[in-house]
Amino acid sequence: MSEVLEKNDIDQIAQNLSNWGRWGIDDERGALNFITTEIRSAALDLIRDAVVVSCSLPLPVEPQPGNPRPVEHHVLRGGDVASREGLSFSLDYFSIASHGMSTTHLDALCHAFSNGKMYNGFDQNEVRSDGAMKNSIMAGQDGIVSRGVLLDIAGLKNVDWLEPGTPIYRTDLEEAERRQNISVREGDILLVGTGRDLRRASVGHWDARTGGGLAGLYADCLPWLHNRGVAVLGCDGVSDVMPSGIEGSHQPIHEVAIAHFGIHIIDNMALDRLTTVCRQRTQYEFAFFLSPLRLERGTASPVNPLAIF
Repeated sequence: MSEVLEKNDIDQIAQNLSNWGRWGIDDERGALNFITTEIRSAALDLIRDAVVVSCSLPLPVEPQPGNPRPVEHHVLRGGDVASREGLSFSLDYFSIASHGMSTTHLDALCHAFSNGKMYNGFDQNEVRSDGAMKNSIMAGQDGIVSRGVLLDIAGLKNVDWLEPGTPIYRTDLEEAERRQNISVREGDILLVGTGRDLRRASVGHWDARTGGGLAGLYADCLPWLHNRGVAVLGCDGVSDVMPSGIEGSHQPIHEVAIAHFGIHIIDNMALDRLTTVCRQRTQYEFAFFLSPLRLERGTASPVNPLAIF
Protein backbone atom coordinates (compact mmCIF):
# COMPACT_ATOMS: atom_id res chain seq x y z
CA MET A 1 0.00 0.00 0.00
CA SER A 2 1.30 3.42 -0.94
CA GLU A 3 0.81 6.66 0.87
CA VAL A 4 -2.38 8.38 -0.20
CA LEU A 5 -1.70 11.15 -2.70
CA GLU A 6 -3.70 14.32 -3.24
CA LYS A 7 -4.13 16.65 -6.20
CA ASN A 8 -1.37 18.93 -4.88
CA ASP A 9 1.02 15.97 -4.90
CA ILE A 10 0.22 15.29 -8.56
CA ASP A 11 0.84 18.94 -9.42
CA GLN A 12 4.20 18.84 -7.65
CA ILE A 13 5.27 15.67 -9.47
CA ALA A 14 4.35 17.27 -12.79
CA GLN A 15 6.24 20.45 -11.99
CA ASN A 16 9.33 18.90 -10.45
CA LEU A 17 9.82 16.12 -13.03
CA SER A 18 8.64 17.88 -16.20
CA ASN A 19 10.52 17.02 -19.38
CA TRP A 20 9.55 20.27 -21.08
CA GLY A 21 12.62 21.63 -22.84
CA ARG A 22 14.71 18.54 -22.08
CA TRP A 23 15.19 17.79 -25.78
CA GLY A 24 14.79 21.36 -27.03
CA ILE A 25 11.94 23.86 -27.10
CA ASP A 26 10.58 22.53 -30.41
CA ASP A 27 10.68 18.84 -29.54
CA GLU A 28 7.53 16.80 -30.27
CA ARG A 29 8.90 13.28 -29.70
CA GLY A 30 9.14 13.38 -25.93
CA ALA A 31 10.34 10.19 -24.29
CA LEU A 32 10.78 8.55 -27.71
CA ASN A 33 14.11 10.39 -27.62
CA PHE A 34 15.26 7.78 -25.11
CA ILE A 35 15.20 5.16 -27.88
CA THR A 36 18.63 5.47 -29.46
CA THR A 37 20.09 3.54 -32.37
CA GLU A 38 22.02 1.43 -29.85
CA ILE A 39 18.84 0.61 -27.91
CA ARG A 40 17.02 -0.39 -31.10
CA SER A 41 19.92 -2.57 -32.17
CA ALA A 42 20.05 -4.27 -28.76
CA ALA A 43 16.30 -4.90 -28.97
CA LEU A 44 16.70 -6.64 -32.33
CA ASP A 45 19.38 -8.87 -30.78
CA LEU A 46 16.66 -10.29 -28.48
CA ILE A 47 15.07 -12.08 -31.44
CA ARG A 48 16.09 -15.73 -31.28
CA ASP A 49 13.20 -17.95 -32.43
CA ALA A 50 11.15 -15.52 -34.60
CA VAL A 51 8.09 -16.07 -32.40
CA VAL A 52 5.69 -13.20 -33.14
CA VAL A 53 2.84 -12.23 -30.80
CA SER A 54 0.24 -9.61 -31.64
CA CYS A 55 -0.80 -7.38 -28.75
CA SER A 56 -3.91 -5.91 -30.38
CA LEU A 57 -7.57 -6.55 -29.78
CA PRO A 58 -9.70 -7.21 -32.86
CA LEU A 59 -11.25 -3.97 -34.08
CA PRO A 60 -14.53 -3.68 -32.12
CA VAL A 61 -17.26 -3.49 -34.75
CA GLU A 62 -20.16 -4.30 -32.39
CA PRO A 63 -21.60 -1.92 -29.77
CA GLN A 64 -20.69 -3.12 -26.30
CA PRO A 65 -20.78 -1.60 -22.82
CA GLY A 66 -17.94 0.91 -22.82
CA ASN A 67 -17.87 1.06 -26.64
CA PRO A 68 -20.42 3.67 -27.73
CA ARG A 69 -18.60 4.33 -31.03
CA PRO A 70 -17.76 0.94 -32.53
CA VAL A 71 -15.67 0.68 -35.65
CA GLU A 72 -17.83 1.08 -38.74
CA HIS A 73 -17.08 -1.56 -41.33
CA HIS A 74 -18.98 -1.29 -44.60
CA VAL A 75 -18.54 -3.76 -47.43
CA LEU A 76 -18.85 -1.69 -50.57
CA ARG A 77 -18.78 -4.65 -52.93
CA GLY A 78 -18.98 -8.30 -52.06
CA GLY A 79 -18.67 -11.48 -54.06
CA ASP A 80 -22.45 -11.77 -54.23
CA VAL A 81 -22.60 -8.76 -56.57
CA ALA A 82 -19.16 -8.86 -58.22
CA SER A 83 -18.88 -10.15 -61.75
CA ARG A 84 -17.92 -13.79 -62.28
CA GLU A 85 -16.38 -12.95 -65.63
CA GLY A 86 -12.62 -12.38 -65.52
CA LEU A 87 -11.09 -10.27 -62.79
CA SER A 88 -13.33 -8.63 -60.17
CA PHE A 89 -12.82 -7.22 -56.65
CA SER A 90 -14.32 -6.97 -53.20
CA LEU A 91 -14.14 -3.55 -51.51
CA ASP A 92 -14.77 -2.26 -48.01
CA TYR A 93 -14.51 0.87 -45.89
CA PHE A 94 -13.52 1.45 -42.23
CA SER A 95 -14.22 4.33 -39.88
CA ILE A 96 -12.43 4.24 -36.51
CA ALA A 97 -12.78 6.46 -33.45
CA SER A 98 -9.43 5.48 -31.94
CA HIS A 99 -9.78 6.90 -28.43
CA GLY A 100 -11.84 5.19 -25.75
CA MET A 101 -11.83 1.91 -23.88
CA SER A 102 -12.14 -0.62 -26.70
CA THR A 103 -9.75 -0.07 -29.61
CA THR A 104 -6.04 -0.79 -29.24
CA HIS A 105 -4.48 2.58 -29.98
CA LEU A 106 -1.49 4.83 -29.38
CA ASP A 107 -2.18 8.23 -27.82
CA ALA A 108 -0.27 11.09 -29.40
CA LEU A 109 1.29 13.69 -27.11
CA CYS A 110 -1.44 16.14 -28.15
CA HIS A 111 -4.10 13.90 -26.59
CA ALA A 112 -3.76 15.12 -22.99
CA PHE A 113 -3.87 18.74 -21.82
CA SER A 114 -2.82 19.87 -18.36
CA ASN A 115 -3.92 23.34 -17.28
CA GLY A 116 -4.26 24.44 -20.90
CA LYS A 117 -0.90 23.07 -22.03
CA MET A 118 0.34 19.89 -23.66
CA TYR A 119 3.79 18.32 -23.79
CA ASN A 120 6.69 20.76 -24.03
CA GLY A 121 4.52 23.71 -23.10
CA PHE A 122 2.59 23.97 -26.36
CA ASP A 123 -0.83 25.55 -25.91
CA GLN A 124 -3.86 23.31 -26.23
CA ASN A 125 -5.16 25.65 -28.94
CA GLU A 126 -2.60 24.03 -31.22
CA VAL A 127 -5.13 21.19 -31.53
CA ARG A 128 -7.86 22.61 -33.76
CA SER A 129 -10.86 21.43 -35.71
CA ASP A 130 -8.50 20.50 -38.56
CA GLY A 131 -6.16 18.54 -36.32
CA ALA A 132 -3.05 18.85 -34.17
CA MET A 133 -0.51 21.43 -35.25
CA LYS A 134 1.87 20.20 -32.53
CA ASN A 135 2.57 16.82 -30.91
CA SER A 136 0.60 14.80 -33.47
CA ILE A 137 0.85 11.05 -33.97
CA MET A 138 3.44 11.77 -36.68
CA ALA A 139 6.09 11.69 -33.95
CA GLY A 140 5.99 7.93 -34.60
CA GLN A 141 5.87 8.17 -38.38
CA ASP A 142 8.98 6.01 -38.86
CA GLY A 143 7.79 3.36 -36.43
CA ILE A 144 8.85 2.67 -32.85
CA VAL A 145 11.23 -0.20 -32.11
CA SER A 146 12.75 -0.91 -28.71
CA ARG A 147 13.01 -3.49 -25.97
CA GLY A 148 9.60 -4.40 -24.64
CA VAL A 149 9.14 -5.49 -21.02
CA LEU A 150 5.97 -7.07 -19.64
CA LEU A 151 5.30 -6.72 -15.92
CA ASP A 152 2.74 -9.44 -15.17
CA ILE A 153 0.87 -7.93 -12.21
CA ALA A 154 -1.96 -10.47 -12.27
CA GLY A 155 0.65 -13.21 -12.09
CA LEU A 156 2.39 -11.39 -9.26
CA LYS A 157 -0.86 -11.44 -7.28
CA ASN A 158 -1.54 -15.09 -8.23
CA VAL A 159 -4.91 -14.25 -9.78
CA ASP A 160 -6.32 -14.57 -13.29
CA TRP A 161 -7.17 -10.87 -13.30
CA LEU A 162 -7.19 -7.80 -11.12
CA GLU A 163 -10.69 -6.63 -10.34
CA PRO A 164 -11.76 -3.28 -11.82
CA GLY A 165 -10.59 -0.37 -9.71
CA THR A 166 -7.59 -2.26 -8.30
CA PRO A 167 -4.61 0.10 -7.96
CA ILE A 168 -1.11 -1.00 -8.93
CA TYR A 169 1.48 0.74 -6.77
CA ARG A 170 5.16 1.49 -7.35
CA THR A 171 6.02 -1.30 -4.92
CA ASP A 172 4.05 -3.74 -7.11
CA LEU A 173 6.10 -2.77 -10.16
CA GLU A 174 9.32 -3.26 -8.22
CA GLU A 175 8.19 -6.60 -6.81
CA ALA A 176 7.21 -7.78 -10.30
CA GLU A 177 10.71 -6.87 -11.49
CA ARG A 178 12.22 -8.98 -8.71
CA ARG A 179 9.89 -11.93 -9.31
CA GLN A 180 10.54 -11.86 -13.06
CA ASN A 181 14.28 -11.20 -12.72
CA ILE A 182 14.15 -8.16 -14.97
CA SER A 183 14.71 -4.44 -14.60
CA VAL A 184 12.95 -1.70 -16.54
CA ARG A 185 15.52 0.66 -18.00
CA GLU A 186 15.83 3.78 -20.12
CA GLY A 187 14.29 3.48 -23.57
CA ASP A 188 12.07 0.51 -22.71
CA ILE A 189 8.48 0.07 -23.83
CA LEU A 190 6.79 -0.99 -20.60
CA LEU A 191 3.65 -3.14 -20.75
CA VAL A 192 1.56 -3.67 -17.60
CA GLY A 193 -0.67 -6.75 -17.52
CA THR A 194 -3.81 -6.76 -15.37
CA GLY A 195 -5.66 -9.74 -16.86
CA ARG A 196 -8.41 -7.62 -18.40
CA ASP A 197 -8.67 -9.94 -21.42
CA LEU A 198 -9.43 -12.99 -19.27
CA ARG A 199 -11.94 -11.11 -17.14
CA ARG A 200 -13.76 -9.87 -20.23
CA ALA A 201 -13.85 -13.40 -21.65
CA SER A 202 -15.19 -14.74 -18.34
CA VAL A 203 -17.73 -12.14 -17.20
CA GLY A 204 -18.29 -10.09 -20.36
CA HIS A 205 -17.78 -6.47 -21.30
CA TRP A 206 -18.31 -3.66 -18.83
CA ASP A 207 -18.28 0.12 -18.99
CA ALA A 208 -15.15 1.25 -17.18
CA ARG A 209 -16.51 4.75 -16.70
CA THR A 210 -19.78 3.71 -15.06
CA GLY A 211 -19.41 0.06 -14.13
CA GLY A 212 -16.58 -0.21 -11.65
CA GLY A 213 -13.58 1.15 -13.50
CA LEU A 214 -10.34 -0.54 -14.53
CA ALA A 215 -7.29 -1.86 -12.77
CA GLY A 216 -4.24 0.28 -13.45
CA LEU A 217 -1.37 2.32 -12.11
CA TYR A 218 -1.79 4.50 -9.04
CA ALA A 219 -0.20 7.93 -9.29
CA ASP A 220 2.74 7.02 -7.03
CA CYS A 221 4.13 5.16 -10.09
CA LEU A 222 4.72 8.46 -11.91
CA PRO A 223 8.16 9.31 -10.42
CA TRP A 224 9.20 5.69 -11.03
CA LEU A 225 8.20 5.88 -14.72
CA HIS A 226 10.15 9.14 -15.04
CA ASN A 227 13.25 7.91 -13.23
CA ARG A 228 13.39 4.67 -15.24
CA GLY A 229 13.23 6.57 -18.52
CA VAL A 230 10.23 4.66 -19.88
CA ALA A 231 9.80 5.57 -23.55
CA VAL A 232 6.29 4.19 -24.13
CA LEU A 233 3.76 2.86 -21.61
CA GLY A 234 1.14 0.25 -22.51
CA CYS A 235 -1.54 -1.67 -20.65
CA ASP A 236 -4.47 -4.00 -21.27
CA GLY A 237 -6.47 -1.23 -19.59
CA VAL A 238 -5.71 2.45 -20.04
CA SER A 239 -2.69 2.55 -17.66
CA ASP A 240 -4.61 4.69 -15.13
CA VAL A 241 -6.49 2.95 -12.35
CA MET A 242 -10.12 4.04 -12.60
CA PRO A 243 -11.32 5.57 -10.40
CA SER A 244 -7.98 7.19 -9.62
CA GLY A 245 -8.53 7.49 -5.86
CA ILE A 246 -7.39 11.12 -6.03
CA GLU A 247 -10.03 13.82 -5.79
CA GLY A 248 -9.66 16.39 -8.55
CA SER A 249 -7.29 14.23 -10.61
CA HIS A 250 -9.29 11.94 -12.89
CA GLN A 251 -6.48 10.26 -14.83
CA PRO A 252 -3.14 11.40 -13.41
CA ILE A 253 -1.10 8.85 -15.38
CA HIS A 254 -2.45 10.21 -18.66
CA GLU A 255 -2.17 13.82 -17.54
CA VAL A 256 1.37 13.73 -16.19
CA ALA A 257 2.96 10.96 -18.28
CA ILE A 258 1.70 12.38 -21.59
CA ALA A 259 1.53 16.13 -21.01
CA HIS A 260 4.54 16.54 -18.70
CA PHE A 261 6.84 13.56 -19.30
CA GLY A 262 6.14 13.16 -23.03
CA ILE A 263 5.41 9.42 -22.75
CA HIS A 264 3.20 7.99 -25.49
CA ILE A 265 0.58 5.58 -24.08
CA ILE A 266 -0.89 2.45 -25.69
CA ASP A 267 -4.44 1.82 -24.45
CA ASN A 268 -6.54 -1.36 -24.58
CA MET A 269 -3.83 -3.82 -25.52
CA ALA A 270 -4.47 -7.56 -25.74
CA LEU A 271 -1.86 -9.02 -23.39
CA ASP A 272 -3.30 -12.46 -22.71
CA ARG A 273 -1.37 -14.16 -25.51
CA LEU A 274 1.84 -12.32 -24.69
CA THR A 275 1.48 -13.18 -21.00
CA THR A 276 1.09 -16.88 -21.85
CA VAL A 277 4.21 -16.87 -24.05
CA CYS A 278 6.26 -14.97 -21.45
CA ARG A 279 5.25 -17.37 -18.68
CA GLN A 280 6.01 -20.42 -20.83
CA ARG A 281 9.43 -19.09 -21.77
CA THR A 282 10.11 -17.50 -18.36
CA GLN A 283 11.17 -14.51 -20.43
CA TYR A 284 9.62 -11.09 -20.02
CA GLU A 285 11.73 -9.07 -22.47
CA PHE A 286 11.40 -9.07 -26.25
CA ALA A 287 11.82 -6.92 -29.32
CA PHE A 288 8.78 -4.69 -29.65
CA PHE A 289 7.49 -3.10 -32.86
CA LEU A 290 4.88 -0.37 -32.99
CA SER A 291 3.78 1.27 -36.25
CA PRO A 292 1.22 4.07 -35.88
CA LEU A 293 -0.52 5.18 -39.04
CA ARG A 294 1.03 8.20 -40.76
CA LEU A 295 -1.98 10.41 -40.11
CA GLU A 296 -0.90 14.03 -40.26
CA ARG A 297 -2.38 16.10 -37.43
CA GLY A 298 -3.82 12.95 -35.82
CA THR A 299 -4.34 12.72 -32.06
CA ALA A 300 -4.04 8.90 -32.00
CA SER A 301 -3.66 5.86 -34.19
CA PRO A 302 -5.07 2.34 -34.03
CA VAL A 303 -2.12 -0.03 -33.78
CA ASN A 304 -1.25 -3.73 -33.91
CA PRO A 305 1.81 -3.91 -31.63
CA LEU A 306 4.10 -6.90 -32.15
CA ALA A 307 6.33 -8.63 -29.61
CA ILE A 308 9.01 -10.81 -31.18
CA PHE A 309 11.14 -13.37 -29.31
